[in-house]
Amino acid sequence: MTQGRIVEYIDQGKIVCSLCLQDKGNKLHLLTASNREVNLSPKRALLISESAYDTSKSREEILEYLKKTEALRKALKDEVNVKELWELVQGESETFDHRYLAELCFGEPITDHHVSALARALFEDRLHFRLKDGKFLANTEERVEQILRQKEEEALREERLEKGSEWIKKVRAGQVVEQPDVKDYVIQLLTDLALYGKEAPQINESKELLARSGITRIEEAKDILVSLGVWEEDENLDLIRFSIPTDFSDQEKQEAASLAVSPIPEEDLEDLTGLPVLTIDGPLTRDYDDALSLRIDGETIELGVHIADVASVVKPDSQLDKSAAAKPASLYLPRRQIPMIPPPLSENILSLRQGLERRSISLLCKFDRRGNLLNYRFTLAKVRVGQNLTYEEVNRDLETDPTLKEMLDLAKVLRQKREENGALNLSLPEIQVSVDEEGNISTFLLDQNTPSRMIVAEFMILYNWLAGRFCRDNEIPALYRTQAEPSERLSQEGMDYLLYVFLQRRRIYPLLLDTSPGPHSGLGLDAYAQVSSPIRRYLDLVVQRQIRAYLLSGEPVYDKNRLEEIRIAVEPTLRTLARIKRNRLRYWIVKLLSRNIGRKYKAMILDDIRSKYRIVLTDFLMTADIKKVDGMLLGQGQYIWVEVKKADPWTDTLVLEYTGSVDTA
Repeated sequence: MTQGRIVEYIDQGKIVCSLCLQDKGNKLHLLTASNREVNLSPKRALLISESAYDTSKSREEILEYLKKTEALRKALKDEVNVKELWELVQGESETFDHRYLAELCFGEPITDHHVSALARALFEDRLHFRLKDGKFLANTEERVEQILRQKEEEALREERLEKGSEWIKKVRAGQVVEQPDVKDYVIQLLTDLALYGKEAPQINESKELLARSGITRIEEAKDILVSLGVWEEDENLDLIRFSIPTDFSDQEKQEAASLAVSPIPEEDLEDLTGLPVLTIDGPLTRDYDDALSLRIDGETIELGVHIADVASVVKPDSQLDKSAAAKPASLYLPRRQIPMIPPPLSENILSLRQGLERRSISLLCKFDRRGNLLNYRFTLAKVRVGQNLTYEEVNRDLETDPTLKEMLDLAKVLRQKREENGALNLSLPEIQVSVDEEGNISTFLLDQNTPSRMIVAEFMILYNWLAGRFCRDNEIPALYRTQAEPSERLSQEGMDYLLYVFLQRRRIYPLLLDTSPGPHSGLGLDAYAQVSSPIRRYLDLVVQRQIRAYLLSGEPVYDKNRLEEIRIAVEPTLRTLARIKRNRLRYWIVKLLSRNIGRKYKAMILDDIRSKYRIVLTDFLMTADIKKVDGMLLGQGQYIWVEVKKADPWTDTLVLEYTGSVDTA
């Protein structure tokens, strides 16, 4: 019978001392030293004393007995040297009962108090021994070392959380404090939360950091990083999430600086500095990589398309080449430009700047007055740009400048010939977002069909078409852009143009990048190798190297297999960069809408999808959804008004509500 005996058991990680008032067989009715009565399964008892106490005594006497017993056992516990005991028995694979270990520790004779003291010491140590089937087993040396490491890590974790949460609380309270030594740890946890939410690698630790800081919503991690001065108010999370380099390493900068002042080896270049060469770009352009020239010779038009010879400077497998392959396109975003090639090169010696002699890979074409191509050739050349013009300047001077007018007439003919060959003109205005230093956001739609933009577009398409033909016909390995015929060609007749473009775009197949030439149905061409922007696009530079090497020696730089390897390595990053650009434009538009809650915007119905309509906001050419409401029946292509109810750029939340149809009368 257990009645009257001291029973010790583990509760909430502690050993509890109690006296059994009644043994019910499957339950022990106990009184603890803290004056609590509990029922306990006999299986949970850690120790049961051999001696018994008179349970008929008063409750006060029993409690006094329990307190004295516990005090004695705690005092004896302090005499136990757990490490020495472990060193004595470690290496043994057997388990030891409490009495045997107590005898090793205290010698004979031993009492219930010695056994309890031993058990308490080993239990509290939790390093050298572990309980197994009610007995103690000595841990191996490896296990002891592992537990020590875990304890050190836990202590470090606790220290970090405590210091980190105090830092966050003080900063949020507006106090000026020094950055703690756990700054990097805190920033990493918060960054992962802001980037990945509940999928953050250390989500539990991150949530505990916030909880200790008095924060319950993990969405506030971004705001804390802004408060800490780590992020800007409009930090581009995609650049961080996808590890896109936003600057160049010291080694890359040094290589660029060295190349910028190094003399370029002399080669047999064709002197085209006598041609009237000009560039047409936006007003903020700093890296001019394409230029044009046009001369009339009787009934013949000689067009020159001159592309900056980047391949003569940025060599394969150089540090700058590896950098460009890792970030294979310049990224132009509102408030930020991230060039593919460092500015000392891209904006200086490689840039076709006014009044300066530059190396180019030039395409010289001869057309008759009806725009029929008579012949063409590529040449390694040197050119001198006479004018760096803007699109607006060209549009303004078209009527007074005969050369510009001839360029436009030829561009129109080239476009017409492509359209007759099946090209699809699905261009829409390009959304432009501007953010000033005060954070004011403005947007406008940039027409892509102005005369100046048509000139540039058609002549770049011409260059890439003939580059594709040149590579194909001379069996130069290249990366070709191909596109299959659309699944269906819609008729625009009687259809709103905006709706037509969106619907037709759904029916065209994606562009493919291939080492084998093939038709490009969207452009209406039999071959196409994009090579007209080697300063801004890595794959253009790769193809330019092929053409340049062939013109020099007849031997290309890369074989077909190597080009395929480059394609496989670069294409995923190109898709990521395109996604970043789309997301960033959407971010700023949604932010603009968040400042215009309650304002109405014009939209067009694109699709009827169950409980909602997919729409296009015509001011931004951005798609969004609106919920259907009872009585709402809207048709595809119908123009409506929607009101902004809620908008949050950080979560890409946009809630719009239908307010009425646009009066088309």
